[in-house]
Order: sequence, then structure tokens, then C-alpha cells
Amino acid sequence: MSETILRSRAPVRIDFAGGWTDVATFCQKTPGYVVNAALNVYSYVTISENEFIQDDNSPLRERGESPADGITLYSSDYDLYVKAASIREFEYDGNLDLVKAAVRQLGMEKKFSLITQSIAPPGSGLGTSASMGVALLAAINRYAGKQPLAYEIAEEASRIERDELGILGGKQDHYASALGSIQFLEFRGEEVRSSKLKASRDVALELEKNLVLCYTGQSRLSGDVHAKVTGRFNNGDTETVGAIEEMKEIALSMKDALLGGKMTSFAKLLNRNWDCQKRLHPSVTNDFIERIFDAAFKNGAIGGKACGAGGGGCILFYCSPEREHQVRRALQKEGGTIIDFNIDFFGAETWVEEIEG
Repeated sequence: MSETILRSRAPVRIDFAGGWTDVATFCQKTPGYVVNAALNVYSYVTISENEFIQDDNSPLRERGESPADGITLYSSDYDLYVKAASIREFEYDGNLDLVKAAVRQLGMEKKFSLITQSIAPPGSGLGTSASMGVALLAAINRYAGKQPLAYEIAEEASRIERDELGILGGKQDHYASALGSIQFLEFRGEEVRSSKLKASRDVALELEKNLVLCYTGQSRLSGDVHAKVTGRFNNGDTETVGAIEEMKEIALSMKDALLGGKMTSFAKLLNRNWDCQKRLHPSVTNDFIERIFDAAFKNGAIGGKACGAGGGGCILFYCSPEREHQVRRALQKEGGTIIDFNIDFFGAETWVEEIEG
């Protein structure tokens, strides 16, 4: 007797320019713009009607647990699981809340088991939460026999985070995960317009070779940074407001630089965006992050910025030709971890595996 396993994956992203301007608060009067790229660093979801996590080699079996006769959710990253007879029993309590919210929103009553796995480190600033939300919705919708469009998955994943779980943030992460590729995104309040940035293949390959992505090892809570920046913006702080508006202009220039293959301009725009990020709030940087930047630029980096909200997580550098290996070594010497990647051009995907009985 065979068993069908349904799987999904969704990429994380790096934001080149305009991050923060995708938040509805910051794009009410003037539109926000973001240029980002999806990476082949994925969040995975696996669903089965059978309780495959009862297998002898499963994490729960190793711990002496037995799944409930209903729904079982398991996070392989945190070795956390929840069991319930039905979706109505799931409560938001800090344990796998994103998974619970995604399952609840489709209202499925069937018995199934679900496992999640994220490849990116926690608090990386790469939009891992959004990536997982998109992967969950892609898998659950297919399991339920539904076929939403990519932008519909992105919107629903964003809604769940903000409305169901109260997580502050914008929508660029969800669109990058759902759509893939290099994107130019425009934000007008809650409205989003997405365009695949048709940079040449040469540009994409040059980005993959010369970009270095460094994980600082300092996990950060983006919601904390978002709350601080939003507070300053709402209070009319001139530095914060000015930085937000300038980042919108930088994203427009970044789009033109990539389309024109102007990689030195691309690197300079990364630096301008980082300067704006630091003007948002002092918590965006710290002594260790500044030391990482100093080491990178002394060894061949010509552009760089923090990913996501900053304050820790990952830092992205663009290097002079044939200098990226020196930058990598210098960052590792400072205690950073290099995350290798290529650009993902597919976005969220689902597939099935037939396991022979």
C-alpha cells in the first residue's frame, strides 16, 4: 500500500533597497518602493493523511510520544509539537502559533500530520517567518484541493501575521517568497504592485558571485525594532521621516542600476540605504555590527547593508571583483557565518512524493 506525502517550499529573501517603506504606515502619503531577491534558502512543509511521524525514526517516536488521533503539528527546528483532535482546539500560546493560524484559516477537519523546517537561522532578517507562512499556505491549500494565485498566498500570509498574530511588518517578504526572482515592488497603503525585475542573466550571475551574506549570530526580534521606528515616525521625528522618504528614492535608483547592469552604482546604493537604516533608530546597529562592516570594507567590500529590520541577523555585502573570498575569510574571523545562496526564480512550490508501502 502506497502513501502520498505532500510537500512545499518557499524561499527567503534579501532586500537590496527600500525595506521599511513596504509597511502601510510609511506609504500612505507617498508610495513605498522595494527591490528584493528571493534566495534558494527555503522553509519546508510536509503534510500526510497518515501519521507518518509515528515512524520508528521520527522525532516524536524517539521521545516516546505518540500522535493524537486528529491533527499533529511538529517543528523540526525547535523540536516542538502540538496535538489536537480538531482545529478548534488550537489556541495561540506561543507554541507554533503561525502553523496553527495557517491551519485554522482553511478550516480543515481532516486528520493529518504536518512538519515544518526552516533552513535560514532564526532572527536572520531574511523574512523567514513570511517564508514559512507562504510555504504553509501553499501546502495547506493544495492539500485542501484549492489553487490560489501567488499574490493571494502572499496577501493571506501577511494578513495572518498582522491580524491573527499581531506581528508588525510590511508585505515585501511575503511577495518575495510567493513570487521568487528579483522583484520591484510598489506599495500604496495596503495595495501592492509587483514586477519581476528583468535584469540580464549577466547581472544575476554577477550578484551571485560578488554578494556575500553574513549571519552575525545575533538573533533579533524585528517586531521590537519596528515598534521603535514606528513610534519615532508617528511622532514626526525628522531623521526617521527623512530616512524613510530617502529609501524610497534609493529603491527607484536601485531598480535602474540593476536594469542597466551598473554594479558599482548598485554597491553605492547599498551603502546609502544602510546610512538611512541607521538614521531610523539607534537599535538598528551596534558595536559588533559596525565591527563586521569595518572588517568587510577593509578586505574588499564596496557596498553593504543590514537585512530586514537590522539590529542583528544577516548583513549583505557587495565585493570588488575577485575580492569576495577575502571578505568571506575576514567575516568568519570576526565570528560571522557565511550563508551561501543563489537566486530563486520560482517562488513557492508544492509537489508530492509517492512512498511505496
